Amino acid sequence: MAPGPGAPVPLLTPLPEPLHPPIRWRRSRPRGQPFAGRLQRGVRLPAAGRDFFTWDPVRKRKPNRAWRRWGTHRLVRRLIELIAAYRTDNPGAPRVGIGDLSRPRGGSFGRRFGGKGHGSHQNGLDVDIWYPRLDRRERRPSRIAQIDLRLAQELVDRLMELRPVYVFVGPSTPLRGPRRIVKPLINHDDHIHLRIRWRGHDGR
Repeated sequence: MAPGPGAPVPLLTPLPEPLHPPIRWRRSRPRGQPFAGRLQRGVRLPAAGRDFFTWDPVRKRKPNRAWRRWGTHRLVRRLIELIAAYRTDNPGAPRVGIGDLSRPRGGSFGRRFGGKGHGSHQNGLDVDIWYPRLDRRERRPSRIAQIDLRLAQELVDRLMELRPVYVFVGPSTPLRGPRRIVKPLINHDDHIHLRIRWRGHDGR
């Protein structure tokens, strides 16, 4: 029976879930170095999206605070694109956890902002990415046994598409990649530290 006048028309397929809340895109510029720099006209990563969540490493909860989620437009855009492709190719993978990027105008991200702070993360080119957990819980892994090492390695491999400067991984993990790029670093047994170039091979 056809629906009567004014009746809602049933949807044959569900509407697609939005990728993420709207982002205010603008041309950014990193100043100085990741360990001694500033961020001009940064772009804020949303608190969450279809393929990612953010985790506050100091308060140990979702989402990460807004002032810890700023990067260059290239970092934010490429990160979202790459994570979406990674999840498409790994349908069973949980949403990817993202930690700190930079402050709104960059600069020091040291101990006075909580926790151990960061030696870099100062000019919008660095981001921390939490390793995926075997139990699929959306939180930071607290030990190696909680990490889905297959998916974590897949994520490291996928990051190579960005032609990064560095990808730091935990020295207690078996994660590997090109030696000049993928390097073990103390205090990284729970997350990947990605640093991109200001200009990529795609010119963006």
